Amino acid sequence: MLNKYEEMNDMEIDIIKEIGSIGNGNAATALSGMLNTKVSMNLPKVDILEFNEALHYLGGPEDIVAAVLVEMSGEIEGIMLFILTQEFSDEILMRMLGREKVEFTQFEEIDVSALTEVANIMISSYINALSSLTNVNVNLSVPQIAVNMLGGILSLPMATMGIHSDRIMMITGQFHIENKDLDSNMLLLPNVESLNILMKKLGVE
Repeated sequence: MLNKYEEMNDMEIDIIKEIGSIGNGNAATALSGMLNTKVSMNLPKVDILEFNEALHYLGGPEDIVAAVLVEMSGEIEGIMLFILTQEFSDEILMRMLGREKVEFTQFEEIDVSALTEVANIMISSYINALSSLTNVNVNLSVPQIAVNMLGGILSLPMATMGIHSDRIMMITGQFHIENKDLDSNMLLLPNVESLNILMKKLGVE
């Protein structure tokens, strides 16, 4: 029985990695169709990080980023947060809309719509992987996008999930789009009760 994320052992982290790996494959296939070009992703890395470690890993507290948040409900409750770097945003907007180098602070409605759609596909790919492996039903809220300093973005999951853990569970990897490597940073934050349900469904007691 887990009480906090940091109590997860290597086997339990490997299970999350497997969910991430299938999610990455699903996401790459979906993105290939959207961008009309070959997209692949490497095997994901799973880290359980303290707030300051996560900040350092992703950049600096004052770095401006965009992030898309989705709430999970049903058999699994919690939140998922996909963090978009400027480089990732530039590549997506250039390929989808032909727009060059749009700063986060200069987004127009069409930019927000395109990036929210891509992030929602990413999040849904992970949830579909989780559902297919565990046979649990997960409902997702309408995605919400925000542009803020990284410290402000990460403070939201900490405020929401702090009762369950003072750590953040992060699945990281890279997209390979033609000759570019772009970072993928997904925060998967089920509440601890839901985490235990997942592990039980997967045969880990």
